[in-house]
Amino acid sequence: AVYLVESGGGSVQAGGSLRLSCAVSGDRLGDYYMGWLRQAPGKEPEGVATDDSGAADSLKDRFTFSEDNKGSTKTLYLQMTNLKPEDTATYYCGADLRESKLRRGLADYRGQGTQVNVSA
Repeated sequence: AVYLVESGGGSVQAGGSLRLSCAVSGDRLGDYYMGWLRQAPGKEPEGVATDDSGAADSLKDRFTFSEDNKGSTKTLYLQMTNLKPEDTATYYCGADLRESKLRRGLADYRGQGTQVNVSA
């Protein structure tokens, strides 16, 4: 199993920045692709970034994926700049054996989510 805990969400004005973090633990982490997903109320989940492909094409100019591995500790990051009201969503980090699922906003393992609110 993979355990993920997100942090770093909050409320910002349009044009602002946020950095999300995700602490990852569990077994056989090397078997999984990892990344960030988001879901806005009433909308389908959306893939934001993966460790294999980076940020989605529509977000590459504003979002950056990175990760840090120190011994047994793995942390994922999502740096978001020039935020827009349409970026408002619950952001999740996820892990899945298939990168294609992450890019569709799905994951077998997902954290509890962190809320990002962007006001105009």
